Amino acid sequence: MNFENIEAAYGLILENIQLIENDLKTHIYDALIEQNSFYLGAKGASEQVTANNDKLRQLHLSKEEWRRAFQFIFIKASQTEKLQANHQFTPDAIGFIILYLVENLTKSDKLDVLEIGSGTGNLAQTLLNNSSKELDYLGIEVDDLLIDLSASIAEIMGSNAQFLQEDAVRPHILKESDVIISDLPIGFYPNDDIAKRYQVASAEGHTYAHHLLMEQSLKYLKKNGVAIFLAPVSLLTSQQSDLLKSWLKGYADVIAVITLPETIFGNSANAKSIFILQKQSNVTPETFVYPLSDLQNRNVLTTFIENFQNWKRDNMNL
Repeated sequence: MNFENIEAAYGLILENIQLIENDLKTHIYDALIEQNSFYLGAKGASEQVTANNDKLRQLHLSKEEWRRAFQFIFIKASQTEKLQANHQFTPDAIGFIILYLVENLTKSDKLDVLEIGSGTGNLAQTLLNNSSKELDYLGIEVDDLLIDLSASIAEIMGSNAQFLQEDAVRPHILKESDVIISDLPIGFYPNDDIAKRYQVASAEGHTYAHHLLMEQSLKYLKKNGVAIFLAPVSLLTSQQSDLLKSWLKGYADVIAVITLPETIFGNSANAKSIFILQKQSNVTPETFVYPLSDLQNRNVLTTFIENFQNWKRDNMNL
């Protein structure tokens, strides 16, 4: 990876975004979408934007270099126009842990992967750019802005990621997947008529959206597949958790819970853990429970990998 090229690309993209933002009197994320369209050949760019895009093409960035450059753009954008918590990209340190889990909890070299709430597409591209397996990826995202960002970035990168703009809680006809992933959006789902179709639905008030998405996701999971969720630390103890656990008891097993350091989320209120689910089978593996205290410390990660591999050997038929 060429970090000088990433830095140069970041500078050129940022300058173009600022030029477009001033010219169109729009916000930075719409300006990024416009920049992406100009890079891809849309008419109407200024001379300076066109010149910068010519320089950008000459860098011949790899897919992972593009991803890093866009990631820096999102970090810069968040300093002036912060996205709401549910719209922010999954940090790389967590993305690579999820990649490790996908690689080690699946047998096949070709996987159908479904992401619920694909956001800006950063987690998708982390997996696609770095997996040793062939991934057929589909992301579902309801937000207009995020779907435009993720789709335009994927096109620039030459990624084979596919995105679908839909409310994932509503029923859809989708093929079953080997792996389902989601950095679950947290909050209440506003449509009680839709929610009441689910086993996790609350009899009073709105139902947690992340509970509904977990139940919905498992409908699209193959029998021997795995669902990897980034969910609140309090998932199994919070309000409405009894409804979730009641559904789980008759449908799926929590085969792993990996807690993550609160510092990576900014504050404890936003802290999440990784929950790995599998549809119930005749043999229920012992749940792997592990506190990951530091995602930057090599020794901590090495110990985690050793413990995970020991658990996998004893519990998973892989």
